[in-house]
Amino acid sequence: MKITTSFAPSASLATECLVVVVLDHGDKENPNPQVSPTDASLQAAAANLIAAKEVSGKANETTLLHAPAGVAAKRILFVGGGNASSFAGFELRRAAGSAARFLKSKGIRNFAFAAPTLDAGFAESAKASVEGIFVADFDPNVYQTDRKDQSLEDVAILAPAATESEVTRSVAEGVIIGESQNFTRDLVNEPSNRMTPTILAERARAMVHETPGLSIEIMGGDEIQAMKMGAFWSVSQGSAEPPALIVIRYSPEGADASVKLGLVGKAVTFDTGGISIKPADGMEKMKYDMAGGATMIGTMRAIARLKPKLSVMAVVCATENMPSGTAQKPGDVQIAMSGKSIEIINTDAEGRLVLADGLHYAKEQGCTHLVDAATLTGAVVVALGFVNGGVFSNDDTLANNFLAATQRAGEKFWRMPIDEEYRESIKSSIADIINSGGRWGGSVTAAMFLKEFVGDTPWAHLDIAGTAWMEETKPWIAAKSPTGLPLRSLVELVRGMAKQTAGLTTSRVSF
Repeated sequence: MKITTSFAPSASLATECLVVVVLDHGDKENPNPQVSPTDASLQAAAANLIAAKEVSGKANETTLLHAPAGVAAKRILFVGGGNASSFAGFELRRAAGSAARFLKSKGIRNFAFAAPTLDAGFAESAKASVEGIFVADFDPNVYQTDRKDQSLEDVAILAPAATESEVTRSVAEGVIIGESQNFTRDLVNEPSNRMTPTILAERARAMVHETPGLSIEIMGGDEIQAMKMGAFWSVSQGSAEPPALIVIRYSPEGADASVKLGLVGKAVTFDTGGISIKPADGMEKMKYDMAGGATMIGTMRAIARLKPKLSVMAVVCATENMPSGTAQKPGDVQIAMSGKSIEIINTDAEGRLVLADGLHYAKEQGCTHLVDAATLTGAVVVALGFVNGGVFSNDDTLANNFLAATQRAGEKFWRMPIDEEYRESIKSSIADIINSGGRWGGSVTAAMFLKEFVGDTPWAHLDIAGTAWMEETKPWIAAKSPTGLPLRSLVELVRGMAKQTAGLTTSRVSF
């Protein structure tokens, strides 16, 4: 998809379709839909539709008008943005995505998008619009033999002429983030026979080789065992597929040497549950149990292109979790890289085992701050549904910085507790800890397990089990497809930390 920026007046731009956002400036009892931007020709084109209540401004509502009078575009698509008082980047991304998916379904691959100006300025409007359009352009049906490619071709972002240099830069950033998010989604979308740990490592290597500023190291089973990563190895020992430890480094010149962020991702390319095998119903979705690791790879792609002044290292622990004669069993005791002993209660609580060694390795490599992402527990879905991811952290500053980053990125997370009292649930009678604290507070006890391996290092754990995959039909994103969350938030976190370490403090970021 080619994204361009146009500074021509919206009504005079010749295009297949001009997309205009409609915001409701009234309330529930007295709606007052208005077109934004407030161009007289666009207002006139919308007037009859608004009067007929065919255009209301309701979020993600779409109404197509053919051959509009006084406008050079062949069509106008009015897309609802919801109430004007609460309209922000989150709503704009979804409105842009809803418009893109609607037009794709009509075979329209070229359009211009006239975004309203957000409180943060039009540059942020342009970036959010581009990100939303990229999310909408992804379709998961890559292996259908009769697949009709409806990918978007050319999209113009309309902007005020006074903002030319700033908007051009923001659009370019949006393209980098959008492409990286869809790169992540491509990885997650692959079936497990086409995305083994070895293939994931090779896809990461190919990405690094085409991305200046990154380096990569890939270690196999022998090296994992030699480093005494007993927790990681215990998960992989039941599979015929060899595991891979994927380490990607970004070390820009001029970065503060005292700060290094470690991004640790769970990449279980297929999770049967092992000996504690899962039910057959829905097990096919366990191909996306590597979404956390894929997100870290995609994040490294984005930051290397955006070039923030912060050293970052991604550690991705890739394996399958399979039942076999060599698989670990409930009751086994494993020794993690840190030396901590773990009693295996449930072999389906495997993600925390690979992350335990990944987190310790990142610490050993000098990371001063740690963030991990994983489709870790069904319990977080019970707690938060499919709307918010869970954030667990031992450090208020890091947690607050990440939550601020989610606001800028338009992704939803909610902080969860990790009080010391929960540690009682993971005590073992034979080893230091058990790998499953049982049903109650399952997402919390999983986080408490990970906390054992980070010590005093500032750390945040992102449980994305409910948000990494979109099962339902939504107007802004394809159903039955990966989301690529939380790539945008991680990118914003890195950029915020880079600004702070450079002394460029802002009201939104503390470090």
